[in-house]
Amino acid sequence: MKKIKIPVEVSARHIHLSQKDLDKLFGKNYTLHKLKDLSQVGDFAAKEKVALVKTNTCVHGLRIVGPTRTESQIELSFTDAVHLGIDAPVVLSGKLENVKTFLEVKGPKGKTKVKVIVPERHLHCSPQEAKKYNLKNGQKVGVEIIGNRGLIFNNINVRIGADFKMACHLDTDEANACGLNKVCGVGMLIL
Repeated sequence: MKKIKIPVEVSARHIHLSQKDLDKLFGKNYTLHKLKDLSQVGDFAAKEKVALVKTNTCVHGLRIVGPTRTESQIELSFTDAVHLGIDAPVVLSGKLENVKTFLEVKGPKGKTKVKVIVPERHLHCSPQEAKKYNLKNGQKVGVEIIGNRGLIFNNINVRIGADFKMACHLDTDEANACGLNKVCGVGMLIL
């Protein structure tokens, strides 16, 4: 069994917005303001935040991740979904065709409804990295987290993209389960 050291990043709850939904929430032709760059090329945490609204429950301060996308989506952990009393499906980010769970999102200028998912754990990699490690798009791999609460995550979906660089993304529930309490740690890709 071959193991390769890779970065492991914790992806906290956040929202991706289409320009249409961004305009509904912040005003016509609104442009997001970058707070900081994220590890994947072109992705950034925006200064702007929104609120998720459900009867008797509200989650304030949900960070927007830019740039805008063709379709909006909210990414939560299972714990977030339970707290909100919703049944969010586990799907690969961006694969929203069959998602039927929505939450109302409120911004300073208006509100809109957005699909909600618990994102599948995944591994970003460039075509060059994929070739080097003989990885295929959609392949399932394992990643071992080393430490006092170390464990192996299976069924990690490989995502290959020209602007991607090697990093495994886990949600906060998964990160807490293995004691990975930082934004970024190290794991071993199991091939």
